Amino acid sequence: MHLCHPIKAYDIRGPVDDVTPELARTVGEAFAHLTEATTIVVAHDMRPTSPALADAFAAGAIATGTDVITLGLASTDQLYFASGTLDLPAAMVTASHNPASDNGIKLVGPGASPIARDTGLEDIHTYLHTGRLPRQSGSRPSPASTGRVHAADLHDAYTHYVRGLVDLSGIRPLKVVIDAGNGMAGHVLPDLLEGLPLGIVPLYFDLDGTFPHHDADPMTPANLTDLQAAVISNGADLGIAFDGDADRCFILDEHGAPVPPCALLAWLATRFLASKPGFTVVHDLLTSAGTIEAITEAGGTPVRSRVGHAFVKLAMEAHGAALGGEASGHYYFGDFWHADSGSLAALHVLDILGHGDQTVSQATAPYRRYASSGEVNRRVRDAPAALKTVEKAFEGRGFIDHLDGLSVSLGSGCWFNIRPSNVDPVVRLTAEAPTDQTMRELRDEVLELIVEAK
Repeated sequence: MHLCHPIKAYDIRGPVDDVTPELARTVGEAFAHLTEATTIVVAHDMRPTSPALADAFAAGAIATGTDVITLGLASTDQLYFASGTLDLPAAMVTASHNPASDNGIKLVGPGASPIARDTGLEDIHTYLHTGRLPRQSGSRPSPASTGRVHAADLHDAYTHYVRGLVDLSGIRPLKVVIDAGNGMAGHVLPDLLEGLPLGIVPLYFDLDGTFPHHDADPMTPANLTDLQAAVISNGADLGIAFDGDADRCFILDEHGAPVPPCALLAWLATRFLASKPGFTVVHDLLTSAGTIEAITEAGGTPVRSRVGHAFVKLAMEAHGAALGGEASGHYYFGDFWHADSGSLAALHVLDILGHGDQTVSQATAPYRRYASSGEVNRRVRDAPAALKTVEKAFEGRGFIDHLDGLSVSLGSGCWFNIRPSNVDPVVRLTAEAPTDQTMRELRDEVLELIVEAK
């Protein structure tokens, strides 16, 4: 049995030398036992190793007597649609925004409910080592028969459903440059955008999991340079970039400048709350204070969550939230099983922009209120010790909480969060303040403390 397995906090992901068909088959077995489902949905992205991993996962599941519905090529939000519509657990073979050398598996329960380390992945970890889930006391009985595999095509149903969530009738003509990054956005967007008054300039819509042009990670500025140049040269109204499995999207304004995800969340929230007054909007704890202020000013109730899709989804379900978002560019929708969808976020942006007369820069300017460091990573030998050093230095200077790592609010719009990585010997710092100079001073003070803790 393969014992080198890259179990992360929210999925299974790592180099293809570790994420093998053997591993995928065992995970398929474990997932079938974990969910006790009669049927599981499986889909995969465009990476060269993904079809074989999806087949292996399905083989593991049917060996337990569980039936499998295979979707073939799909974006992650198409898998969420299938899980939500069919009310079945599901597995998506993808490494999301990771480089071509990686692959992985995302797992969800029925209704696209999140499965993370403490809600199933740790049990799968145990299964990989022992061949049993923690609650199983003995050997498993052999199934009376193997499950069956059924192919299904839900592409048109997904397109119809998502288009029905956003009223794009009567939008003004827009010129849009879209960088699909050779990822799954190139699979779903042509049908989603068909018939709209859009002049689309497509970049890298061909599915190619080797990513010949750039990695499909729009959080990295270097991966946006082609899109920025195309927005400017085409005089476009906006640019849109997607990650590899299309569950995140990033927006560039008419000048080719990236719109911070927190500002985009505030823009979306303000529009949502105009038609859904009083609704809850969930945000992760790295979200800008300006976004939280905007939600409150629009009559909404902001709810703070730990970082990560599992925590945001759970908070949205608990509060009946209409919208959620993370500083990493994930946007979650109450009418989409509280799941994240880059395509749905992009449609909402086109709706807001197309029904107004402002440019993207004008519309998002009110929500860029504070200076942010972004995520700064520092390698450490002992992450808990580093956090303790920082906390001791800030005792008595502000409000301290431990919802996710260490957060310190110093007042006057100054705050920072520092969290240990789930997978690497690093800590991740995000700092914010009203001015760039104050932010830099706060950031550098914390970084110096981290150095001292090494």
